[in-house]
Amino acid sequence: MRRLEVRVQYAHLAVVMPAYNEAEGIGGFIDEIRTAVAPLAERVTFVVADDRSTDGTAAALSGIDDIDVQTQPANRGHGPTALAAYRGGLALSPDAIVHVDGDGQFLGSEIASAVRALGRTGADVVHGVRHSRTDAWYRRLLTAGVRLLTAVIVGRGVPDVNTPLRAYRPEALQVLVNAVPSDALVPHVHFSFAEVRAGFAVRYLSVRSIPRRGASSTGTMWGKVARPSLPPKKLVLFALSALREAWTWSLRPGAPLRALEFEGPGSA
Repeated sequence: MRRLEVRVQYAHLAVVMPAYNEAEGIGGFIDEIRTAVAPLAERVTFVVADDRSTDGTAAALSGIDDIDVQTQPANRGHGPTALAAYRGGLALSPDAIVHVDGDGQFLGSEIASAVRALGRTGADVVHGVRHSRTDAWYRRLLTAGVRLLTAVIVGRGVPDVNTPLRAYRPEALQVLVNAVPSDALVPHVHFSFAEVRAGFAVRYLSVRSIPRRGASSTGTMWGKVARPSLPPKKLVLFALSALREAWTWSLRPGAPLRALEFEGPGSA
């Protein structure tokens, strides 16, 4: 059988991820990513922004040479922690950056596919579009609602507007990170709106969503739910706050991110 040749695409690849209480699964997840992307880069660095975990997530990753754990000054939630991870990755001046959440809901092989697609297509960003999601119905409904809102207001549909799996050219990512407030609740939603309007070259890659790694398949962000068939109150309040933020920063006429401009080698 003929062996498939894998070409090194990057001198330095940064894998950035926000994490909160992922001690059980994050180490194995990083090992899987490392194995999958190692043939694509001469050097791979992991930047983990730990959102003040209480389960020893930071300790579980300490002492590993290619992992930089950056414990945040306070627990601020997913959005600000994701932005902190992006900034940590950009500070390393890598050739490419891939973001994925620390809960491990993607396969390492498909993360590598996103990295390959970034270099192969000359895109500014590659989105991993999730299928086979096992999230509760109300989370899938929320994602579908945001996708519809995007199509109506922005004028073009984005298949998975809030996907956490994204591979970026650093120059393109820097423009987005500079434009979004550091305490944004839903930075990836803002990124998706801005990418369409500012003419980023965006490519979409279908990827499988798998259950969260670790003993708990539901995670801890939204707390305990008395009736799992109904959305937790914390999620409902978050969704309302996120909608107000999206309107203020990205959707309303005159919103700051509507005026974002970008010209790069991959832009349309």
